[in-house]
Amino acid sequence: MRMVEIIEKKRDGKALSTEEIDYFVQGYADGNIPDYQASSLLMAIMLRGMSDREIRDLTLAMAHSGEMLDLKDAAPFVVDKHSTGGVGDKVSLVIGPAVAACGLPVGKMSGRGLGFSGGTLDKLESIPGFHCDLSVAEFKQQLREIGFVLAGQSVNLAPADGKLYALRDVTGTVPSLPLIVSSVMSKKIAAGADAIVLDVKTGSGAFMKTVEDAERLAESMVRIGNEVGRKVVALLSDMNQPLGWAVGNSLEVREAIDTLHGAGPQDFLEHCLVVGGEMLALGGQAQDAVQGRALVEQAIESGAAWQKFRQMVIAQGGDVRYLDEPQRFPAAGIVRVSTASVSGYLARVKTDEIGMATVGLGGGRLQKGDPVDHAVGLMLHLKVGEWITAGEPLFTVHANDEARCAEAERRVLAALTFSEAPVEALPLFYKRVI
Repeated sequence: MRMVEIIEKKRDGKALSTEEIDYFVQGYADGNIPDYQASSLLMAIMLRGMSDREIRDLTLAMAHSGEMLDLKDAAPFVVDKHSTGGVGDKVSLVIGPAVAACGLPVGKMSGRGLGFSGGTLDKLESIPGFHCDLSVAEFKQQLREIGFVLAGQSVNLAPADGKLYALRDVTGTVPSLPLIVSSVMSKKIAAGADAIVLDVKTGSGAFMKTVEDAERLAESMVRIGNEVGRKVVALLSDMNQPLGWAVGNSLEVREAIDTLHGAGPQDFLEHCLVVGGEMLALGGQAQDAVQGRALVEQAIESGAAWQKFRQMVIAQGGDVRYLDEPQRFPAAGIVRVSTASVSGYLARVKTDEIGMATVGLGGGRLQKGDPVDHAVGLMLHLKVGEWITAGEPLFTVHANDEARCAEAERRVLAALTFSEAPVEALPLFYKRVI
């Protein structure tokens, strides 16, 4: 079997066999297939697509490219949550500890930023000393003792996906349904969670731009999860504007801390309550998502969720003083407020441009292996449908370079559209897929 023939076959729009998919996945995981050939196949898949059978084969091949984790010796039932990526999405930092505080173990392996989409690991690593690279034994021990783990993908779990995940970020192949499905579900299947809530984003700041595309993605992931014996629910959520106010690693961690103290942005808090409620219902800790939502809200209000977050950070080596005194986080050298030049209702946000403005500041990666500046980012002060008067603060740029700051200002201003007529607020969620 030759890799070039597999590339050519998919380039010509033909379906790959199970054997060909297995050959590619294992060969790339083993290092026998170079990046340039893997990149070619990824682009062919992006342009030509895959059948349901091919997507299932790719997902299972990636899941089985390494160790398949069994968590039964750590907890009888473990729930996980995954977002398909967004801008300002720091949900895992709040609902992970909140759900765990309700008695349902949460074992989550997260990723880094992809394109304009931020990564949970990059956010957590803005806490000095925090380490995401846990061994399987450490992952299980923490799950057993604390009931909450938020770590990076183990090199032994779905290693093919670990390599492909980084390659997609720098080859323009992130927004591909087959590649998103196989990436997400291979990790979740290999990581051993019994139940998974999928937060599937749609809109200008998501890889799936329309509700219809997001629904197709959700249905595909739910179907694969059910086929391998996992309990799965997907929520279609809006990403036509950033979630919360903060976009950028340490800024988002600080916003999550505020939310765990009951003082975060209302849209972000509500999003967390809904997703957390679904997790508790799926895990049998609540009769339904409504009761689950109430339990999550209680865990936040009582401080139990906050204490669980501190426990997790301490267990993973993070300096907890930064949580208790968020002013310790490094501040950007330039903090510039941009004001509205006109009065009007915020009508539209090109959310992907907000994400790319943050990447341009140094808060994400333009190339594989780029360092990340955890201090930089943006704070937006307005939601779609809200009125702003000329001269009022519109957004704040946190930068460490004057030229990058100016470019971020230009980019954000170009991403915002205003209207003299009233504009409806955006929904948080569109649909539930089971």
